[in-house]
Amino acid sequence: MLRDDMKTEFNSLLPGESTEAGATRRTALKVALGMGYAAAVLPIAAQTAIKTSVDGLTAGEVTIDVNGFKMPAYRAAPAGKSNLPVVLVAHEIFGVHEHIADVCRRFAKAGYLAIAPELYARQGDPSQYGEMAKLMSELVSKVGDVQVAGDLDACLDWAGANGGDPKRAGITGFCWGGRQVWLYTAHSPRIRAGVAWYGRLVGASSALTPTNPIDMAASMHGSVLGLYGGKDGGIPLDTLEQMKTALAKGNAASKASEFVVYPYVGHAFHADYRPSYNKEAAEDGFKRCLAWFKQHGVA
Repeated sequence: MLRDDMKTEFNSLLPGESTEAGATRRTALKVALGMGYAAAVLPIAAQTAIKTSVDGLTAGEVTIDVNGFKMPAYRAAPAGKSNLPVVLVAHEIFGVHEHIADVCRRFAKAGYLAIAPELYARQGDPSQYGEMAKLMSELVSKVGDVQVAGDLDACLDWAGANGGDPKRAGITGFCWGGRQVWLYTAHSPRIRAGVAWYGRLVGASSALTPTNPIDMAASMHGSVLGLYGGKDGGIPLDTLEQMKTALAKGNAASKASEFVVYPYVGHAFHADYRPSYNKEAAEDGFKRCLAWFKQHGVA
């Protein structure tokens, strides 16, 4: 059975496209990792993905130790700079592919050390899955929130030893990763701010995913900006209202969290490699993301 966050991503395939038919229309999008760690099974987009140059950047694959496990990650930072603010980038269900790597480069161009860890590297390689449903049920469903939090903790530790300032740290993420933004900002006192792109807020609990963002809303360590689509069939607008109510009953960071809803877009509107991409909303959202981090001391 697919978790709610997986259903959201599943339903954002090309309109009218079945899983089996879609498999013939997908391609493995190679990541921009120095060693080419992984690729992701993705729907082919009508649009051309944005390409951010590596000029002036140090960018590529790194390996981060997490209690003996060597976790691959993509990092990008201004070349030759140190004491940089840190942004963790939590990927969508497709893993660390070229779009996620490019997002890291965009942050690096803005002066950040950006790190996108492969948060289910232990469970498998998404490039090995030719069908969306199998990717979700056989790989993503095996990834627990405790594991993710530990991996992100290790990323902040790594950043502190490799040119970053973990005292000025934020997190952003998309869909599956958007949910993790809320959870990790509640988990880590080192996170000053988060920006969640269309991350699920409510849903069924399980042994691996025991809590939802709404359960943690009252005790955020940093304030979160939620960016959502008004036509997102997988994330009803009433769940945003529920989250707003829960945040309003919480601490100062919780109460300072905000939402922006783009009424004319659906899910995955920032994903410029997919037909769901909306240039206006994506660009506005990224500007708001940078401003939010600056406002909350992640700059």
